[in-house]
Amino acid sequence: MTASDRWLIALDIDGTLLTNRGDIAPEVRSEVTRVSQAGHEVMLATGRSWAETAPILDALDISPEYVVCSNGAIVLKKDALGDHGYRREYVETFNPASVLETIRPALPEGTFAVEDEHGAYFFTESFPYISQMNEAHQVDFDDLKHREVTRVVVISPTDDTESFLQVVEKMGLHRVTYHIGYTAWLDIAPDGVNKATGLEKVREHLGIPRTHVFAAGDGRNDIEMLEWAAQLGRGVAMQDSPPEVMAASNEQCASVMEHGLADALARI
Repeated sequence: MTASDRWLIALDIDGTLLTNRGDIAPEVRSEVTRVSQAGHEVMLATGRSWAETAPILDALDISPEYVVCSNGAIVLKKDALGDHGYRREYVETFNPASVLETIRPALPEGTFAVEDEHGAYFFTESFPYISQMNEAHQVDFDDLKHREVTRVVVISPTDDTESFLQVVEKMGLHRVTYHIGYTAWLDIAPDGVNKATGLEKVREHLGIPRTHVFAAGDGRNDIEMLEWAAQLGRGVAMQDSPPEVMAASNEQCASVMEHGLADALARI
């Protein structure tokens, strides 16, 4: 298959590939296998760290040339000598001090963490998922401010998604990109970095035309990716996505529990 015939197929993980039970529907797995074996580039584009992403590649039995992690801040390239067969090709970092100093007064009950370029997490107090990871370290708040990081993660225990968004908007965090991963969870990435910026690097390296890009997602951190794909290709939002995510897409499919991704992939 020539580059002009291939599709670049970028898949979000949680809520798109994985159900809320943490499994992948057989119908979805079958379609991923089919398009991959046909010669298309089927890859993952996720907010997860690389350590959390590698097992999903194993579960799908695919080994794409590239993987986009940490909402675009890390792009990995296949390398037999690398970590789980991949090396970090592009890494975008920033110093989080000003962001943390801005957020903390507005969210005094918030829980804070940062992720560095190696996928290690540093957190101030017990943090869902993160605290139990091997490369996770509890530190003082001031320690977070002296690291170069790929993202800041904040949880507000008292705000629902909409009120949390309003608080964040009022902070004027124009130098960073923010995403709500789930209720009251805030991801802050380097300025101008998102899944779409990582995927465009991949597309250029692979020489796949913009008309042959497919991206599927369900969260606010997928908005730029869906807009990027929808410009000339297919940006597919899951049916239970928030309204702003649906608006960023040019195609919708059934929810992950109804294996909607399989139906969308079947048209490739």
